[in-house]
Amino acid sequence: MSALETRLTGDHVVLRSIKDDDIPRLWELIYKPKDPEWKKWDAPYYPLEPHTVDTYRSHESARKERLKETEPDSRLLIEVDGEIIGTVSYYWEHKASLWLEVGIGIYSKEYWGGGYGSEALELWIDHLFHELPLARVGLTTWSKNERMMKVGKKLGMKLEGRMRKCRIYEGKYYDSIRMGILREEWQLKRNRTPVKKGSYH
Repeated sequence: MSALETRLTGDHVVLRSIKDDDIPRLWELIYKPKDPEWKKWDAPYYPLEPHTVDTYRSHESARKERLKETEPDSRLLIEVDGEIIGTVSYYWEHKASLWLEVGIGIYSKEYWGGGYGSEALELWIDHLFHELPLARVGLTTWSKNERMMKVGKKLGMKLEGRMRKCRIYEGKYYDSIRMGILREEWQLKRNRTPVKKGSYH
């Protein structure tokens, strides 16, 4: 299975690579609503980049082309019973030192609070520790998103930094929250040793 054909199966969710046929449905979930509810919690201080179905397809194609053969796919779909509900992702804060941050978006509100996000993120973090020689995995959110902080804590992440009053949303100040977990902490939590690959460039 190549980096662009990933499939991770949990008890209730499946993470899999995005296919061209998935683009219209993803676009409907992310970009079709005029004022999507999910965006009010997922970094709303950054505007949502507008896309048509075609420009979104081009954007997704370009993302995949940027991946190296040795690099795991940077974004996967989250499915529940065959229904697309969101995505998981990662990005390099500083690639040279393997500083990686993860993200998750559950676009369908009816799936909030059901444990799907926690399971998806657990699968995702385990996969990244398995595929890359990471010392830690980080998660950045903001102080209003208490659900995201609870998910991080549930997965064993520790609060590593709180930048006070550095996000403004709807005229109010919020803190930027940095959470993270080390490989050895993840190993202890999972009670097993994730496969550690060699040097990554």
